[in-house]
Parts: sequence; structure tokens; C-alpha cells
Amino acid sequence: MTSAVQPHTPDPIEKLVLEPIDRRSAILDVIRGARQELVLSVFRCDDFKILDALADAVQRKVRVRALLTQRAKNWDKRLQDLGVFLESMGAEVHRYSGARTKYHAKYIVADDRVALIASLNFTRKCFERTCDFLLTTGEPSIVVGLRALFELDCHAPDSGIPDDLSRALVVGPEHARSTFRELLAGAQRTIRIIDHRLSDPEFVVLLRERQAAGVSVQVLGLGAVAGLTSHGKLMLVDDILAVIGSISLSPPALNVRREVAAIIRDPANVATLVQFFEKNATSGIVLNEWSVPERLPEDDEDE
Repeated sequence: MTSAVQPHTPDPIEKLVLEPIDRRSAILDVIRGARQELVLSVFRCDDFKILDALADAVQRKVRVRALLTQRAKNWDKRLQDLGVFLESMGAEVHRYSGARTKYHAKYIVADDRVALIASLNFTRKCFERTCDFLLTTGEPSIVVGLRALFELDCHAPDSGIPDDLSRALVVGPEHARSTFRELLAGAQRTIRIIDHRLSDPEFVVLLRERQAAGVSVQVLGLGAVAGLTSHGKLMLVDDILAVIGSISLSPPALNVRREVAAIIRDPANVATLVQFFEKNATSGIVLNEWSVPERLPEDDEDE
């Protein structure tokens, strides 16, 4: 472990990361670029390079604050150990104490300058074996919104979400259902979804209605995607906007969990996601041939 100060890097434009090999370095770049403060919403973390980078940040006098979920399948003991370890290095640890059963959002804010929003956990598994999505951005409204959300969820976790939250953020459960309903109901040509948890009755009906109206609807995720375990969530509407983040179209995610996703409108990044979907759509299922399985495959969201 080294405490050497890393060279300052300029504020990033919106950057999309898809490949497993690039995920860890994208997170490390955000952590190492912090000069004053890091806030992290953490669901799971077992990667020593990430933990070492956080310890390095503390050593160079960066204030590191982490918000941890209270519960995760087969991880309750490890979550307690993670909190103790972060505190031992000098980080401030907040354990989510709201009425929601789970704090499932995954994001970082560095110096009120850079935000990272992910569908993946900071784990070796998600750095190697899952289909996931990650976005870094210097958009001020997103950075400010996530920072305000972090403060509320640390200190007043049942008080809702910040006023005037950026429209580029989808925060559940308060806005997730209504935002996704609006986006999908407005589709005119295509809806493409990667979501292995898609099971919410309202959205199954809505997607069938859009298909009956002539919209092409495809769903991936009930098997492997890109040869990887399906974990991340992606929504593409008319190939002009995309949504990535931790929010699945399932009742728990939409109704009772703190979740965060980002709406992407940058044409280049949307095109990249369309290309990714099309490359892996050979196993895609047209919705009128698709039904919710009696038992969804288990993953880290389950209790």
C-alpha cells in the first residue's frame, strides 16, 4: 500500500464502462482522483485493490465516508466486518437505518466533482464474471443530487429524496416506478431490456401493450449475456435514451428498496449500448413469446 499522491486528472465527461477488465480501474480512477472527500454507497465490497485505494485516500487526508446496507444475502457477517475494517483505516461508516429492507444503490461521489453510478458491486465476482454497467460523469446536477441523497440517507433515511433532484437520476422507490412507466409508455419504435429480474405485473402488462401497439420489445437476461452472468440492468427506448443502474423491474426493487440509476442521452454512449445489445440479442426473447418464470434465478438481491 502506498500513500503517494496521484496526479490530478481533469473532470471526466460522461464515460461508459462495459467490459469487466475496465471496471476496477474506472472505480480506482475516481477514488485516486479525490483530494478532499469521497462518499460511497456500498452494497458489497471484497476487492482488496479497492479497499487499499480507500486506505490510501485516508492517508492522504481525504475524508472517506461509506454508507453500508444492513442486509445482503449470505453477507450479513461480512458486512459487519467490512464496516469494522473501513473504520479501522479511518473512514466514517454509516449503516443504513431506514425502514426499507435494503439499501441497494451503488455510487461514489468524489470532491463534489465526479460521480460514478454502477449496477455492479465492488467485488471480485463483478470485476470478472458478470454482465454489468458503469457510468462516470462530471455533470453537476448528478453530482449534487447524489451527494444530497447520501446525506439524507445517512442522517434522515425515511425523509424521502432531495428536492429538485436531477432528471438524469432515477431514485427508487420514490420515482422509479413512475419514471420507468413514463419512459416505456412513450416508446414509439423499440424497447430493449437487459434485466434477469423482470417480473413486476404492471410492467409485464405495459410491455405487452407497447408490443401490441407495434413497438418492438426484446428482453435479455434470463440466461447468460455476453457469456457472463446476467446482473446489470439496462433499458433502451427508441435507441435515443438508455437507463443503467441497480433498479430491476421487479416488485422489491420498485417498491421498497433504495436504488439508483442514470438516464443516458449522450448519442455516442447510447449507440454503444445499442451495439452491445444487438451483439448479444441472438438469445433475446420477443416479449409475446416471453413469460415470467415460476421461479426467477437467484442472485445477490434475494433474501
